Amino acid sequence: MGVPTTGVTVSRRDIEFDAEGVTLRGWFYRAEGSSGRAPTVVMAHGFSAVKEMYLDSFAEVFAQAGLNALVYDNRNTGASDGEPRQELDPWEQVRDYRHAITYAGTLDEVDSTRIGVWGSSYSGGHVLVVAAIDRRVKAVVAQVPLVSGSANIGELVRADFRAGFRAMFDADRVARYAGDPPATVPVVAEDPLAPSALPTPDSWTWFTETGKLRAPSWRNQVTLRTVEMLGEYEPGSYIGRISPTPLLMVVAREDHLTPAHLAIGAYDDAREPKRLVILPGGHFDAYVAGFDGASAPARDWFVEHLGAGTDHRPPS
Repeated sequence: MGVPTTGVTVSRRDIEFDAEGVTLRGWFYRAEGSSGRAPTVVMAHGFSAVKEMYLDSFAEVFAQAGLNALVYDNRNTGASDGEPRQELDPWEQVRDYRHAITYAGTLDEVDSTRIGVWGSSYSGGHVLVVAAIDRRVKAVVAQVPLVSGSANIGELVRADFRAGFRAMFDADRVARYAGDPPATVPVVAEDPLAPSALPTPDSWTWFTETGKLRAPSWRNQVTLRTVEMLGEYEPGSYIGRISPTPLLMVVAREDHLTPAHLAIGAYDDAREPKRLVILPGGHFDAYVAGFDGASAPARDWFVEHLGAGTDHRPPS
């Protein structure tokens, strides 16, 4: 597995901020060549992934183009606090994007009038929602996004397996009511027919190889109700409300984890200004083999709609 690298060292520092009682931790990348307040891209990863799983590579590209980047781990994962561990509540993650935007606006390096959001896979769905409901967002990039939890589950889980999952969800609710901790399930499994949240061979390969290579804090586990919440989540229903905020959607032609045809169908429901980029390859190629094809359009979109480097705010 190749590792994308820009070959240029950029300024990065550790950060942490309060998300209504939960501390989220990550990195702040300073825009190259900026001496004042600069536009900023707020970024978090997708389903169970942690920031070391190539978000640093994207942030470096943005920083070299004159954009700050604020990267953080989702609550309950990686370096961030939160309980229960490995529980992924999409609506909590949407709210945390908004907490991160608020925090970014407190930093001396940030022009709070020029903030964009970037997300990929699960968080690619989150940024559709955030851009639709939070007008502080001035540009959005959704990479290989989940647009419909129910449709996604319908494509990934065989029909004859679904009743079994529903029985597991119901049993877990009874157990939690009795005081037991939430049941868990692997994120990925080598056998695609074994119980897992993301039952595709490329998911197994990418998560396990990337975890060993660069993300020791990643855990191959989520709570069972995480999968239930995934199936209930419909971020694409917000896409028509994003306008007039500019939307870039980056889709992988051979994506079968968040299927390309679902994302393209949702894109058709978005209003202008918008742009669709279709990459060759599958879902995970956007992070590695197809990194340049994914990162360059995102960089250019943010530079076009946020500017880069120069402080546009009037003096106080």
